Amino acid sequence: MHIVHVHIRVKPEYVDQFIEATLDNVRNSNQEPGNVRFDFFQEIEDPTKFVLTEIYRTPEDADRHKETAHYLRWRERVGEMMAEQRYGIKYRSLYPDEADWK
Repeated sequence: MHIVHVHIRVKPEYVDQFIEATLDNVRNSNQEPGNVRFDFFQEIEDPTKFVLTEIYRTPEDADRHKETAHYLRWRERVGEMMAEQRYGIKYRSLYPDEADWK
């Protein structure tokens, strides 16, 4: 599995617009071939902070995601909303075993 947690901080005045734009990306991303999960989280104590958890079967599936119309639309739409550069951290799955992923 190819797992990435993308950390994002948004300017306070754009929180609602960011959520709307990101939900469109998340819903479409979950329909992509090779996508296992694509989750969207907002921090409770600081609602300007978000995490996307993206799980793909292969790194190539993640690369293909970045070529989709919905990702490109999202990236264009939210760029100015971000308070700082977003960053991703890659992980490997220890549990469940890859054979147990649906």
